Amino acid sequence: MPSGNEINIFRKLAAELLGTGLLVYVGVGVATLSFGFGTTGTSYAAGVVATALAFGLVLLTLVYVIGPVSGCHVNPAVTIGALLTGRMPAAEAIGYWAAQFVGGVLAALLLWGTFAGSSIYSRSTTGLGADGWGAASRIHIDAGGAFLIEVLLTALFVFAVLGATSESANATAGGLVIGLALSVCHLIGIPITGTSVNPARSLGPALVVGGTALNQVWLFIVAPLVGGIVAAALHALLFTKAGLSSLRRARATDSSSWETI
Repeated sequence: MPSGNEINIFRKLAAELLGTGLLVYVGVGVATLSFGFGTTGTSYAAGVVATALAFGLVLLTLVYVIGPVSGCHVNPAVTIGALLTGRMPAAEAIGYWAAQFVGGVLAALLLWGTFAGSSIYSRSTTGLGADGWGAASRIHIDAGGAFLIEVLLTALFVFAVLGATSESANATAGGLVIGLALSVCHLIGIPITGTSVNPARSLGPALVVGGTALNQVWLFIVAPLVGGIVAAALHALLFTKAGLSSLRRARATDSSSWETI
């Protein structure tokens, strides 16, 4: 008979696999429809907005649905942020990473199977919403610029997640904050790299499409993880007891200054 802890971790991993899969299927699916099939017409901006909203809204939903089970990381960068801020043990984090990557790959395969039923779909030309730089970037960003933007956007997103789920945050609004943060990241990131901020989101489509996407996917695994580490450091600086005490002292000083003036 499995113990209660074993059942609990199984549920967590199942939730992470399912959640990551749904995020990839819906988000990457809308990206492929918008930019591969051209369902948003000649308006590139419409495709950007549609894709950004798809990623943000599906994550917002998942936070409230599977958040009580696993915390709804559905992203290795979020998991590394949780690990480094002491919210989970290393063994559990490794299990989360495995579940997330498997979920992302399975979702990409399922999405490919869905689109393969279309007579106008081509894996080489329509693609599958893969990220990239150089010729694969809308603005032809180089690898250095792609790495930088992915680190910055992931740090912003994971910092928002850690803040929205901290003890001092409003738990009711957490899903809204997290979903909007992901949409914002996509609004700026799509024209630059296609927006990863999630290694599991990038690996699945890259494996299916192959070629340039697969050759470049290392960046979209490494950079978001670096961004998660940066976010954890910033969160620790601002939200630890020492950091909060510093903020309170700073507010008190500012208040005294205004009273003096």
